[in-house]
Amino acid sequence: MELLSVILLAIILDLLWGEPPSSIHPVVLMGRLIDFLKPHLLRYRNKSSGIILTVILLAVFTIPLYFILQLLQFSVIIYVLVAIFILFTTFAIKGLTDSVKKVKQQLNEDINLARQSVSHLVSRDTTDLSKEGLASAAVESLTENITDSVISPLFYTFFLGVPGAMAYRVINTLDAMVGYKDEINKDIGWFPAKLDDIANYIPARLTGILMVASAAFMGLDWRNSYRTMIGEARKTPSPNSGYPMAAAAGALGVRLEKKGVYTIGGGKNPLNPEIIEQAILLSQITIIFFLVISFIIYSGVIIVIT
Repeated sequence: MELLSVILLAIILDLLWGEPPSSIHPVVLMGRLIDFLKPHLLRYRNKSSGIILTVILLAVFTIPLYFILQLLQFSVIIYVLVAIFILFTTFAIKGLTDSVKKVKQQLNEDINLARQSVSHLVSRDTTDLSKEGLASAAVESLTENITDSVISPLFYTFFLGVPGAMAYRVINTLDAMVGYKDEINKDIGWFPAKLDDIANYIPARLTGILMVASAAFMGLDWRNSYRTMIGEARKTPSPNSGYPMAAAAGALGVRLEKKGVYTIGGGKNPLNPEIIEQAILLSQITIIFFLVISFIIYSGVIIVIT
């Protein structure tokens, strides 16, 4: 049951502290290593460069971690404290919700500040987005990143321990930095992008299903949430991000849109700060449902095998 204690305390630490300083954040360190290796690997000009990059990153950030945690087994207290801190760096509940709450507040105060904040959340040009467009982008970013930033790393923690969460964070960071189809990244980014799709395949769909359940718990339109998820999740370029986004769009009764790319949901509710608040609550309940169900299943498995 040590793992459950580690997960619970890491979540509490995240909710109290938020993002760790960049000087000790693994994602920042991963980014620096990627920036160092990328120019050398680009010389290969084929997809093997992405495989090599992925293997190096996984080896650097997971193998030493595994052996360090094994060596710390002599002291339960030291092991748990180190595991808590490392796991805490692999997910972001407070950081994710705080960034969207900031947009919600700015939409009521200064649309230009809101545009600037949203530009840090999405890749699209936000300079001319209306309030509705900004609210849509904020909801899309929030619901998509529930999977990437919370559910997926914790999902792999239950199966592979803390090194599993770190391995996922490596894969997701690689995809975020090189997983593009432009001329520079199309080869080196191919393997990380495919691996990220595979890693998120189950967690994304699980997030969508739990979001439908959360909609029912909140008294929202869970039937429409389910219909929209099943019917429109594949509209996004990513094979995974559409599931939580579509489930949220249906539950909230809104139309989420990235112009020229996709439109999800046919709801007519206005996209405003109040909808963002509802989306935040829907996301938080989804995370709670995931944790409760996972804790119950994990505890049951441990009891059975022991």
